[in-house]
Amino acid sequence: MNYILFFTAFIGVFILLNMYISKRLVAKLDISQKIKRYLRIFLIINLIGILCYMLARYYVNTPSWLYFLFSVPIGVLFLLFWSAVVYDISRLLLSFAPISQQRRNFLKKSLDVTSMAAAATLTLKSIYNAKFVEVQKVTIEIKNLKKPYKIIQLSDIHIGGLIDKSFIEEIVQKANALNPDIVVVTGDLIDVDVSAAKETLMELAKLNSKFGTYYIVGNHEYFHNVEKIINAVKSLGIRVLENENVYTGEEGEGFNLAGVYDVMGYRTKTYMPDLHKALKNTKDAPTLLLAHQPRFIYEVTGGVDLMLSGHTHGGQLYPFKFLVQLQQPYVSGLHRHNENLQIYVNKGTGFWGPPMRLGASSEITEIVITPSALY
Repeated sequence: MNYILFFTAFIGVFILLNMYISKRLVAKLDISQKIKRYLRIFLIINLIGILCYMLARYYVNTPSWLYFLFSVPIGVLFLLFWSAVVYDISRLLLSFAPISQQRRNFLKKSLDVTSMAAAATLTLKSIYNAKFVEVQKVTIEIKNLKKPYKIIQLSDIHIGGLIDKSFIEEIVQKANALNPDIVVVTGDLIDVDVSAAKETLMELAKLNSKFGTYYIVGNHEYFHNVEKIINAVKSLGIRVLENENVYTGEEGEGFNLAGVYDVMGYRTKTYMPDLHKALKNTKDAPTLLLAHQPRFIYEVTGGVDLMLSGHTHGGQLYPFKFLVQLQQPYVSGLHRHNENLQIYVNKGTGFWGPPMRLGASSEITEIVITPSALY
């Protein structure tokens, strides 16, 4: 029933966006009715592509090239919608401008051309951006840390669809080339039934680091049998932190690494995060916490020096960063939450939905934690 409600709401939103683009952008363009008809046909085909995407992602074993064609329409519609909003506002302002009608008509036609060209350019640019995963380097000072450590953070890989074996091979090679002390994967690793991702998932067993690879679940794991995913990851030799902590690093010079289940567990009433349990029996050393969603930081009242999160994708497609900020306190990068606690939010190593990124690149994070110069 939940899937049916989600599917209905999902499609309903896209139908409304389609209607807005048709009525507030296409209908207002100074072009022939024939071209307007073609544009509306394109919008209908684009909507059909979105329907096919939903089926391909969850129910059909679709070839990657066809999956690509089905997934792009979501991003296209989003970018067209924002172009339509900007066009609508610009057209309204133009109507009040104290200029001659001839000048107003010229600017209106210029606005028409610019709006359509911008939508097409941004679509192509965002598809191009998604092909690349950048290494984001950051140094974070930690109070009472005895020596530096290099941590590689992967997050929101979303195995399934276009995130296939070759994609994982590439990020594993990049991560290993950075010669990390530990690797952490902060949730949303798998976005399909784990039985369909076994071969791809096995590539993560090739991650090399001095002190091992650690993983926590994200919210998407709850959609695809979180227990099966946890067991599958464990079978790779990767340590899953389930409301628990481990001491990692050199003996006497290391740090506590804790991890919690995702806050989605509060909704499902299973695999719920428990920070008190996760921090139980930590050693006298700095503590790093892995928590998928940045908003979990509101539950951290003490005992943690640095929290590593993901979930937001950095907004993935600008300007959705501003919508993400309505739900999450931090969207990307390093932030000092209070005097004792910092947080770093990874923008996502993969992507969800359309293979598109605009204003938020995919990233592998190279985090060097180092002793604070103030202590």
